[in-house]
Amino acid sequence: MNEINNSTWYIGDVPITGRAVLAPMAGVSDIAYRLLAKEHGAALVCTEMVSAMGIKYENEHTKDLLFMEDVEHPVSMQIFGSDPEAIALASQVVERAGADIVDINMGCPVKKVVSSGDGSALMKTPDLAARVAEAAVKAAKVPVTVKMRLGWDDTSKNVLDFAKRIESVGVAAVAVHGRTREQMYMGHADWSYIKEVKEALKIPVMGNGDVVDAVSAKALLDETGCDAVLIGRGAQGNPWIFNEVNQYLANGTLLPKPTAHERLNMLLRHFELLCKYKGTALGVREIRTHAGWYIKGLPESAKWRNRINTLYTEAAFKEAIATYAAELTRQ
Repeated sequence: MNEINNSTWYIGDVPITGRAVLAPMAGVSDIAYRLLAKEHGAALVCTEMVSAMGIKYENEHTKDLLFMEDVEHPVSMQIFGSDPEAIALASQVVERAGADIVDINMGCPVKKVVSSGDGSALMKTPDLAARVAEAAVKAAKVPVTVKMRLGWDDTSKNVLDFAKRIESVGVAAVAVHGRTREQMYMGHADWSYIKEVKEALKIPVMGNGDVVDAVSAKALLDETGCDAVLIGRGAQGNPWIFNEVNQYLANGTLLPKPTAHERLNMLLRHFELLCKYKGTALGVREIRTHAGWYIKGLPESAKWRNRINTLYTEAAFKEAIATYAAELTRQ
């Protein structure tokens, strides 16, 4: 197999060591999970997307999303919006919060985002998208990146021209998800467009879509020639994936998958981090989604997922996981 090294590359003047990057995911890439991803070899972590308008109007929840720890660096903080003035302000705010990179979301397909002209809706208005990106570039002293899709739908796959336009205003790197907005997260990602963008641009390009393990990560890098892989859904309940990719790219070694007990122990650690940073009440609620991912495929996982969804205290959650672990040991 061809080796792809994990040597250092750059987004602007920010060094990135490694090729496996945690993609921004609402409700997933919060500080608790970013810390786990970093511990497990993520070369770069990206925050949940933060509303530029929320920053402008000093929304309290938005302020919480801006918090990061020193050990996370380099950190990319993602903002979204379609008003250049608000994006410029938000870029400066997240830079002051400690972001090494400002990322602008032009790929989110969710209805409530695109209905305001934000996210992937900006791919329908490339002139406005370029003004939004340029506003951030001029306002921030740190590098600016943009995440995009192939286009709005199959009849308007404009990613190549769109990416060139974005590059022309001074953006330091782009990330391309190999699906259209119409596809949402269905069907297969088309990596051929990522390759076209990589070949056409002088700045780094990150590829995203259908990377679920080390083998698919290397396949995307091989096929597209892009600088890194953004791992989103493949990292849900699976922080080990970053080390797995790093190892496979370095020497072709496939690390063993985590055992059932390792998965439960990581789930507990994830829960403790959520409680530390968000409080127990919110931690107990938010761990439910993550728990479903961590235990997927384990014996009687459906029963235990349903049980976890009925728990409301830290003690009850920990007791349930301990009981599940004991049952797995006896099997």
